[in-house]
Amino acid sequence: MPPKSLTPEHKNAMAAGRKEGQAVKAYLDALEQHRPRRGRRRTPDSIQKRLVAIDAQIDGASSLQRLQLTQERRDLQAELAGLHTGTTVDLSALEGGFVQVAKAYAARKGIAYATWRDLGVPADILKTAGITRGN
Repeated sequence: MPPKSLTPEHKNAMAAGRKEGQAVKAYLDALEQHRPRRGRRRTPDSIQKRLVAIDAQIDGASSLQRLQLTQERRDLQAELAGLHTGTTVDLSALEGGFVQVAKAYAARKGIAYATWRDLGVPADILKTAGITRGN
């Protein structure tokens, strides 16, 4: 049986679905990255102090401790580099893209208002997108 070719309407619908999914994913990822964390915020000074402490501990550590300390050093160095470069995401731009597609995406995928809220999407953003508690 020969494969069926897709109609232009079907191709357009698939492209729209991909675009909506990308906008929703980008916004949810940015929310996750900017979610407040428990405990003290790390500063460049506190990261540097921990790096110095790791360097002092690593020589006398067992092989497994050395493995963990080396990984912690890599993580801290990456975090420090991110602090210096000021990698910030423009959440407002992502909100705009999310608001444009969220209602259609939620309707197509059957995603409830409470589910969006569980993932940290603010109520005012959902209201702007046209998603209400009844959806």
